[in-house]
Amino acid sequence: MKAQAPTAYGLSHQARNLQWLLSNLVDEVPGIRSVAVVSSDGLLLLASDPLLAEGTAEAAGQRGPRGSSADLATIVSGVGSLTNGAAKLMDGGSVKQTMIAMDEGSLFVSYISDGSLLGVHATPDCDMSVIAYHMALFVGRAGHVLTPELRSELRKSMESAQ
Repeated sequence: MKAQAPTAYGLSHQARNLQWLLSNLVDEVPGIRSVAVVSSDGLLLLASDPLLAEGTAEAAGQRGPRGSSADLATIVSGVGSLTNGAAKLMDGGSVKQTMIAMDEGSLFVSYISDGSLLGVHATPDCDMSVIAYHMALFVGRAGHVLTPELRSELRKSMESAQ
């Protein structure tokens, strides 16, 4: 899987670096099926696979949430909202990461900055601690770069790709 870069030549240096970080996460960490970076308002900013981001027929055979990074973005946004609400109700402070273990896979959601989220859908046999560690590294590297201007640029790039 590679990070989506349909208009990579028109993207800023920071956007290309963020795409590289996402691609590196997917390529280097065993057990990752798909990854999505989602804005605070639930819009997909980056996806691990162009086919999954586009929701094409070729992606239908992929093992992910209905074969679409847009679906993963929706799930990640919902989980983020739910855990934030739960943390407020319990006076728990800020949510750092959420992990959901299922029979056929795992879902990890980490907060990046300003409500942006990193979502990872992984295989059932993944090493959860390794994935959580690499997600924390991604968040640490991406958090300071994911400015409102960069989020806007990435949104426009995703919209033009679809």
